[in-house]
Amino acid sequence: MKLFLFSSIAWLVSTFPAAAAPGPHFENDILPILGRYGCNSSGCHGKAEGQGGFKLSVFAFDPDADYAGLVKEARGRRLNPNAPDESLFLRKASGATPHGGGTRLKTDSKDYAALRNWIATGMPVGDPDAPKLLSIRVEPAERVLGTKAIQTLKVLAKFSDGREVDVSEHSRFQVNHEGLASVSASGVVSTAETPGEVAVMAAYRGEVGLFRAIIPRPGQPETGDKRPEFNFVDQHVGRKLAKLNIRPSGVCDDAEFLRRVTLDLGGSLPSTDEVRAFLADKTTDKRVKRVDELLKRSDFADLMAKRWADVLRVDRQALGPESAYAYHRWIRDAFAENKPFDEFARELLTAEGPLQESPAGNFFKVVTKPGERASTLSQVFLGVRIACAECHHHPADRWTQTDYSGMVAFFAPTALQGEAIVNSGDPIAKHPRTGESVFAYALGTAMPKANPTGDRRLTLAEWMTDSKNPYFARNFVNRIWASLLGRGLVEPVDDVRATNPPSNPELLDALAKYAIEKKYDVREVVRVICASRVYQTSSEPNETNEKDELNFSRALFKRPDAEVLLDMISQVTGVPEKYAGMPAGTKAIRLWDSKTKHEFLRLFGRPARATACECERNTEPSTGQVLNLLNSHELQTKLSHDAGTIAKLVRTQPDDAKLVEDLYLRMYGRFPTAKERGTGAAYMSKKPNDRRKATEDLAWAMLNSLEFLFNH
Repeated sequence: MKLFLFSSIAWLVSTFPAAAAPGPHFENDILPILGRYGCNSSGCHGKAEGQGGFKLSVFAFDPDADYAGLVKEARGRRLNPNAPDESLFLRKASGATPHGGGTRLKTDSKDYAALRNWIATGMPVGDPDAPKLLSIRVEPAERVLGTKAIQTLKVLAKFSDGREVDVSEHSRFQVNHEGLASVSASGVVSTAETPGEVAVMAAYRGEVGLFRAIIPRPGQPETGDKRPEFNFVDQHVGRKLAKLNIRPSGVCDDAEFLRRVTLDLGGSLPSTDEVRAFLADKTTDKRVKRVDELLKRSDFADLMAKRWADVLRVDRQALGPESAYAYHRWIRDAFAENKPFDEFARELLTAEGPLQESPAGNFFKVVTKPGERASTLSQVFLGVRIACAECHHHPADRWTQTDYSGMVAFFAPTALQGEAIVNSGDPIAKHPRTGESVFAYALGTAMPKANPTGDRRLTLAEWMTDSKNPYFARNFVNRIWASLLGRGLVEPVDDVRATNPPSNPELLDALAKYAIEKKYDVREVVRVICASRVYQTSSEPNETNEKDELNFSRALFKRPDAEVLLDMISQVTGVPEKYAGMPAGTKAIRLWDSKTKHEFLRLFGRPARATACECERNTEPSTGQVLNLLNSHELQTKLSHDAGTIAKLVRTQPDDAKLVEDLYLRMYGRFPTAKERGTGAAYMSKKPNDRRKATEDLAWAMLNSLEFLFNH
């Protein structure tokens, strides 16, 4: 019986041979190789104009065009199925023929063999019913690693037939904080010596996955005194620091708090009288009272208006002076009235009618194209960058060209007619690549079968400001957090994506929940952050947190914006700055016109308001800034002005030690130490015949110190 079965099976096998293995599939087998070696990156053949006459779609978002470019263009000379090794494509990739990108493939590698086999078999497109890529995931997804540790990542791709395939060798990897860790092209993560949390992105054929590593500080767990918790902010930050084995710095003293919060909420320094009164006040709630007082001042509205006018494009050159002023005034009035932020966003999104009656509509006058409107408002109100999805799938996020077109469709009927914003018609957006109709739909939602009736922007505004929206509230609180703490929980603040996770997601969620509960009250969100121990932490590091700049274990030094720094200089010298077309005594933070000519503002990074990106405001130090502060004729004129602070002090204060004390109170917001007082007085005593010049020298030195030039 057994013999009969074996002979029957042998007969079946010989009669019905095994099905042939599927041939190479261009999208599944070939494009991943091109992505792995950077052929379709934006710096190579994926850039807009291609490279060397050969163009590929960025990160293979358009397989059909890539196939045509390889197989059909250039008279077919790139590929030679009769002599695969002589194909120009392989010769350049392997270095046999000079190639601007250098040698990318070794002839004895598996990838070279795969490409050669595809060419030799006639460059097939592949079975149209082949399994489709659905998603990827990274193993491990999260791990606690030590400093100077190594972790190899595996990337698994899930296909529509249920299979999971290891695609690590054809994935791209990128780390979000290079100071914490690095990642090799093969997915090997190497941590550095700094504690923190790092994310590594893995990308494969337009899909992205994430690995997160927690890197605690080495050594015994911190068992020192537990820092006080003033509110829920401290609880979330405290838990994160405990994971990282970092002890936060102590609470800052009153002088440090007063200077910090006055600059953060008003863009100015506390006066000498304010410093003396605050330091002498023994009540326990004086910090809370100071915050409340600052929030009611006009300076707070001015400062907030300056920040939002930057990203909402208040541009006199594009709008004209009257429209730009009205647009800026609308923004400023919103913060002066403490208008709920969701209402502020809705008013701008849905502005219509004559611009004189609806100044928020000037946004649509300065940003004229539907695509630019969609990407700008996504970046400003959601923190999400979708602009690159106009041309290709977002290389580090989920957004496709269809998603981009769906957002653009909301603004297609909106137009500027004369000096009025109107909505008319029912234009249908088209997919830029396929030409298919795309109806208006919001990010992360399903596309409907038709456009919304009426003003489509109302639908977008309702979705955007809904309490369930995953972006709006988080973006709102993240931007406020960044302005107060020096960096966002998501950084950059306008680059929210899965592959750029928040440094403390639990805290971001808690702050967003708080904002929703408080009905998007700007001042309430500022109050709760300023009331936290985290905000009130000293800038003095300890031995556990001296390398930490990401987890808010100590206050960071923050370079004030150009306008704030100029106002600080004018304030301490007692000589106001003059601006063309503005009343005498106008502060720089109140300038509605970003094109007002001023060399100091230009040099210190005032933005042109040409885009919605926070990166337009440059806060990086430069040699030009240093030279300006050391040698500026304008600064010397302020210090030596007969009606300025220095001249008045010299005339009214005969005691050198008390004069030094006054300078410290004005510039640093604190009393000098005994050593500082003695050093300053000793310097002045050396020039008894030119006491004013000695005072100017001392003031100039203090103006050039880090303690003056930074908020801390």
